[in-house]
Amino acid sequence: MTKASTLLDQAFGPLATAVETGRIPGGVLGVLDAQGNLATRAIGSAQLVPRQRPMSENTWFDLASLTKVLFTTQRILALAEAGRIALDAPLTSVLPDFRQYNPDNWERRITFRQCLGHQTPFPAVFPLYTYGRDPDLLRAFVLQHQWEAGPAVYSDINFILLGLALERLEGRTIRDFNPGPGFAWSADPDQAAATENDTWRHRVLAGEVHDDNCSALAGAGHAGLFGTASAVLDFAAARLGDSDETALIRKPLSARRTHGWERPYEGWSGGERCSPATIGHTGFTGTGLWIDFDRGHAWTLLTNRIHPTRHFDSGIVALRRAVGDLINKD
Repeated sequence: MTKASTLLDQAFGPLATAVETGRIPGGVLGVLDAQGNLATRAIGSAQLVPRQRPMSENTWFDLASLTKVLFTTQRILALAEAGRIALDAPLTSVLPDFRQYNPDNWERRITFRQCLGHQTPFPAVFPLYTYGRDPDLLRAFVLQHQWEAGPAVYSDINFILLGLALERLEGRTIRDFNPGPGFAWSADPDQAAATENDTWRHRVLAGEVHDDNCSALAGAGHAGLFGTASAVLDFAAARLGDSDETALIRKPLSARRTHGWERPYEGWSGGERCSPATIGHTGFTGTGLWIDFDRGHAWTLLTNRIHPTRHFDSGIVALRRAVGDLINKD
C-alpha cells in the first residue's frame, strides 16, 4: 500500500460522514504522496435532482475559485517571468482605459501584485450579472465603474481584472485560452457534478459554470475551470517538482496570503496540522486544494456541497479542516 492510500484511508471518514448524514450529496478525496503516488476515492451522488447520478473518481467538478490559482495566477506569474508585465506596475500598463475618465482615482494605481494578494479596496462581492448578459458590455462596466473603496478583502474583482489583462495581452477571450492539461471550460453534463438549481438561469447546472458573473462575462479570471481530482493533483505534483516555478506562490504577501494562494493561519481551511510551508485555496462550489511543501504531499477535496442549493449549512468549513488534520496527523 502506498503512502497516498494510507493517507486517504485515514482522512476519508469525515467526507463519508458528511455524505451519510445528508450534509453534502457527494465528493471525491484525492491524495498525492511525496513519492508521487496518487490515490482517489468517491462517495455519494454527483446529482440528486432532477435525476440521480452516482459520484465517481472521474467526475468533473466546477472548480470555482480554484480557477484563480490553477489558471490565472500561473499565467500572470509566467508573463512576469517572461518580462511581459511587471508585478508592481499598475494594471493600467496593460489596461490603459481602466477608469480612463478620472486619471487621478485610486483604481488606476492598483498593481498586479496587489490583485494577486487581494490587497485592494474592491468590494468582496458584486453582482455584475444583474447589469445584463452582454459580455462586452460587462467588461466595459468592470473597467469604467466607479468602485467604492473599502478595506482590503478577498474579492473576485481582483481576478476578473487580471483575467481582462490576460485577454488584452493575448488578444483572445479567456474561454479561447488552453486551460491546461486535464482541465476545460465546461464538461459533459452526464460526467459532471451538478451544482445549483440556479434562480437566474432557471435550471439545475451541470457541466456549465455556476458562478453567475463568470457566466455573464462568458469566461473570466476568477472562476470557470472544470477538472477531475486527478487533474487537480497532477497540477499539484508539477508545483512540488519545480522549486523555481513555486517561489512566488509560496512567498508571503500578508499574514494570510501569498501570490494567489492562502497560507496557514488560525482557522484556515487546511486545518491546524499543516506545515508552515503549505499553500491552499478553496472554491465556492465545495472544492479545495492544499500543497504541503515540507511534507511533499498534497490533497484535494472536491464536493458538490451547493447542490441543489447554496442556502443550506453543508458544514464544508469544518469538513475541510477535519480532512486536513487527518491528512497531517503524523
